[in-house]
Amino acid sequence: MSDPLLRYRPEFPILERTNYLISNSLGAMPRGVYDAMKGYADTWATRGVRAWEERWWMLGGEVGDELGALMNAPKGSVSTHQNVTTCQAVVASCLDFSGKRNKVVYSDLNFPSVMYFWEAQRAYGADVHMVKTDGISVPTERLLEAIDERTLVVPISHVIFRSAYINDAQAIIDRAHQVGAYVVLDTFHSLGTIPFDVQALNADFACGGVLKWMCGGPGVAYLYVRPDLAWKLQPKFTGWTAHQQPFNFEVGPTRYTDPPYRFMNGTPHVPALEAARPGIKIITAVGVERIREKSKRQTTRLIDLAAQRGWRVNTPRDPEKRGGTVSIDMLDSQEVCQALLKRDILVDWRPQAGVRFSPHFYNTDEEIDAAIAAVEEILKERAVTTR
Repeated sequence: MSDPLLRYRPEFPILERTNYLISNSLGAMPRGVYDAMKGYADTWATRGVRAWEERWWMLGGEVGDELGALMNAPKGSVSTHQNVTTCQAVVASCLDFSGKRNKVVYSDLNFPSVMYFWEAQRAYGADVHMVKTDGISVPTERLLEAIDERTLVVPISHVIFRSAYINDAQAIIDRAHQVGAYVVLDTFHSLGTIPFDVQALNADFACGGVLKWMCGGPGVAYLYVRPDLAWKLQPKFTGWTAHQQPFNFEVGPTRYTDPPYRFMNGTPHVPALEAARPGIKIITAVGVERIREKSKRQTTRLIDLAAQRGWRVNTPRDPEKRGGTVSIDMLDSQEVCQALLKRDILVDWRPQAGVRFSPHFYNTDEEIDAAIAAVEEILKERAVTTR
């Protein structure tokens, strides 16, 4: 079957020698990053301190707009940060947990880093409520029931990192707004592989990073703030980037600047921002809708191949309820994962999930078949050695 998305495959050097099925953890590096890093170095070398006013200071907002276009965010509504935990800390710093409305609601399938952060907010008065799950999907009704008039914020993953289950973001946002609460939608595992529209969802906040499906490397996360909120909120986790006139070096309280810089803090992470742009450009050119259609087909292929072999699949069978990853738990799955890595088949393993296979638009069906065949071979070899 002809696959038009494979025309972009030569843009990713690692694919020449590696079966790369780990884009849910770290997207393959685009060839254009070499030029981006050289451009950064050349600018620093030739322009010196002038680079700040000529390029670097504006870069965070420009990259934010490029990312925002992929989720239909208005220009000027997406700020950039180092990681998602920082993004959520910025949001939390806008909120007051000292009153009766102090409840934080999320599920036990949220990414642990952000759970650690919100747990720490108990020290500032937050009443943290964690909804229990079956380890694969989030019970929507139970989550909605937990969101009540005391709820202040619902920081929730759009796509679950362990199982790729897609939360019902619209239902969660609608319920939160019904009781006067905010939602922080973590789209780390959806942007770049699942189409969504922050304006259609009426999302308050959306955050994520370019590390995974965006093929942008480490060090760049994004925070969307709904424009009508952005002008009202005053983050306490702040810095000179958020000041109206940062280079006046004023003493005293912050005079907040306009969004998106209003939600930034210290000196921007310029090299990471430069490295992120080639991946964003390619994802934009390919189109998230086309990526999604291919993803549904290839993840279905993985599930079918696993089912034929009697392996447990810890990912929803319904393609409309799963993201781009299939978690497969076979016998000795952690050891199988290590054996796959030695064969240059890049996947990863997570507790209560198994081996995670994450094909992206640049992967072939033959690579999926080869990975599953390798698992079968590894299991046969292990069976022989343990007799």
